[in-house]
Amino acid sequence: MKTTSPSAQRGLTLIEACIVLAVTAIAAGTVAPGMRDLIDALRLDGTATQLATDIQFIRTEAVARNEALRLSFHPTSAGSCYVVHTGNADQCSCSAAGPAQCSGAAREVKTVTIGAAERVTLQANAASMLFDPLHGTSTPTGTLRVTGPSGRAIHHVINVMGRVRSCSPQAAVPGYRAC
Repeated sequence: MKTTSPSAQRGLTLIEACIVLAVTAIAAGTVAPGMRDLIDALRLDGTATQLATDIQFIRTEAVARNEALRLSFHPTSAGSCYVVHTGNADQCSCSAAGPAQCSGAAREVKTVTIGAAERVTLQANAASMLFDPLHGTSTPTGTLRVTGPSGRAIHHVINVMGRVRSCSPQAAVPGYRAC
């Protein structure tokens, strides 16, 4: 009688594959909420940084062009937007199809749309701010609030000299001082 030795096992059994899949699903489930919070924090910081940079751009561009520039804020059905333009506050508005629509002699310089999918909102206590080309000043002064889905916010306070001071209420956002 001839006996054969058991051959070496190759591959995974169905039970082993199910265990690996279950452990992977549990690990992914615990990491996913943290990743969403991280992505939301990065979107909040990115939007706030872009807004602060654009405010400095407007101030500098008004002086360089020797032309008054305006920063106007508009809520839209798909989120919010702001427009850098010449002319009066009511001469330019956001368009769902792309750049702002301006009437009369007003010209759009830049349009930034913040979509609802970004999960970031922009609020301003002034509908429009005018940057003077002679001194780079801003009228009126204002506070712009960029808020994330968790309620954390970054405020940009623009003084009469057109300078921006950024802060976060109760220092809720790391890297920003408390308001």
